[in-house]
Amino acid sequence: MNAMTPEPRMIQCSEQPTAVVRERVAMDALTEFFGRAYAAVAAETQQQNVQIAGPPFALYRGTPTETVDVEAGFPVMGTFAASGTVVSSSLPAAEAYETVHTGPYDTLEGTYTAVREHMKAAGKTPSETMWEYYLNGPPDEPDPQKWQTRVVWPVA
Repeated sequence: MNAMTPEPRMIQCSEQPTAVVRERVAMDALTEFFGRAYAAVAAETQQQNVQIAGPPFALYRGTPTETVDVEAGFPVMGTFAASGTVVSSSLPAAEAYETVHTGPYDTLEGTYTAVREHMKAAGKTPSETMWEYYLNGPPDEPDPQKWQTRVVWPVA
């Protein structure tokens, strides 16, 4: 753990409806995908008058390799109707570990390693699904050392 990342803690997540774009994306194309996905979801929720209920997030399925199965969007209040590439989804109800990573995205791997080790020490098995909330970052925070990412990793 680096000094900037607090020790992971156990939480109970309630199911959270979301509006997302889901694709299999090359790891080096994630930044472009996120920009496109967040813009599409924001425009579609606004058009449907659906309230965004939290910061942008990305949910990952399976261990990333050169590509990753990812859905990116926003938590929403109320009912969202699929439109084009923007679909309704949800973050699952789960027992999970969470922590807030501070720093550039390319150092997130160390935070995931720490969360996984913390889980294993508690006798838990990490699930194949995890998500990140982007509490701040580009374009509103130019300094990558100040970016904050809330990592949520459910127990299998």
